[in-house]
Amino acid sequence: MNEEKRRVVIIGGGITGLSAAYYLQKEMLEKKLDIEITLIEASNRLGGKIQTVKKDGFTIERGPDSFLERKVSAGQLAKDVGLESKLTNNATGTAHILLKGKLYPMPEGAVMGIPTKLTPFVTTGLFSPMGKMRAAADLIMPSSGNGEDQSLGSFFRRRLGDEVVENLIEPLLSGIYAGDIDKLSLQATFPQFQQVEQKYRSLILGMKQTTPKRPANQPKSKKGMFQTLTGGLQSLVDAVEDSLNNVKVQKAVKVDEIVKKDKYHYHVSLSNGKTLKADHVVITTPHFAAACMLPHADYLAPLTEMDATSVATVAMAFDSSAIKHDIDGTGFVVSRNSDYTITACTWTHKKWPHTTPDGKILLRCYVGRAGEEAIVEQSDEEIKQVVLDDLNKIMDIQAEPDFTIVSRWKQAMPQYAVGHKKMLRDINGRLAADMPGVYLAGSSFEGVGLPDCIDQGKAAVATILKYYQNQPVTV
Repeated sequence: MNEEKRRVVIIGGGITGLSAAYYLQKEMLEKKLDIEITLIEASNRLGGKIQTVKKDGFTIERGPDSFLERKVSAGQLAKDVGLESKLTNNATGTAHILLKGKLYPMPEGAVMGIPTKLTPFVTTGLFSPMGKMRAAADLIMPSSGNGEDQSLGSFFRRRLGDEVVENLIEPLLSGIYAGDIDKLSLQATFPQFQQVEQKYRSLILGMKQTTPKRPANQPKSKKGMFQTLTGGLQSLVDAVEDSLNNVKVQKAVKVDEIVKKDKYHYHVSLSNGKTLKADHVVITTPHFAAACMLPHADYLAPLTEMDATSVATVAMAFDSSAIKHDIDGTGFVVSRNSDYTITACTWTHKKWPHTTPDGKILLRCYVGRAGEEAIVEQSDEEIKQVVLDDLNKIMDIQAEPDFTIVSRWKQAMPQYAVGHKKMLRDINGRLAADMPGVYLAGSSFEGVGLPDCIDQGKAAVATILKYYQNQPVTV
């Protein structure tokens, strides 16, 4: 192997960029590779949307609060940086749907809103008798058969009808992406549902077949499917940053442009007037920022047209005596057929007991989604009052919160429109041919969850190592 130095520039210090830097450093040290790694972050801190606030004994997440345990890369990263003992699963409890002023328990056996048990679905008050009959048509309806991409909305409306979609599936799925399910791509968000329909014909029967069954004598687990860190997710960012001993980290510096010098070499122009030479460039910024760094790559134009939704989280701390109508469960999502501004609320003190002191309550509410983003531009006090008014209709809150933390995330939720996967294939194919060694990764591309972003960072590292032996060195 050629032992001359390779230079890798990673742009963006969110969890994708951090993961790429961490795992590239790990490979470099284990395999004794001569690689110079530079991580560039436009803000004055690393972690992107991951931010944890510690206040009065509370642990409050401004951005994401957890990750799916079955997607193993986030838990593995925590273990790799010495935080295994801090991993904890959510407490289980009833989740609710808020519909027209009333909270309905999520029907037992519903998987992302798709029924796998008959009785809870038939007896719930979420749907009219006609709505239930329409959903049952899935049992006899043929599969769509063509395997082409389509919107989540059109797919589920065809299978289960408008009522089930709007009162159950839409608030669950659109909550993940803060998007419009009639525009979001099925293949880019939940391709497993299309695969189930293709294989089993009926979505209900297919989900029933593929959902693991709990033995009759086994009690229901009190351990949930999500994980976080008892010190807050910021502790993961801090631990990764502390471990980057062989990475040059530059904060508060923006990338103006990436210029191709020859077939394999690049100059990365920075806002401080300096230029970095690079053999590989990993771009982990939002899609609209990535396109601006490569102004001559006209094939990136679709990224400039890709939407991103603005949202806000609203954390409110109360004394337990403030809430007169306590509800058993871990929170609720809101149907669009309800006159509320909030889109969801997590009873964080119940879902994540470690976050909240004894005798206190922590509620985390969400506002903003596709078509309803104006609320995010309101003042903290206005947002707080709107959220309190909504909560008071449901939970009878008789006191002001001890404190409120409003966190705005502008253009933070990329919208994977129908055709997203094909768009990415086209862009990545052109990019690989035109600028080999330049890679796109992050929440705008192959998944918005923390594990999805970590996986993309690791995939970029694997690609860099694959080409390491064959690529000419920087001159």
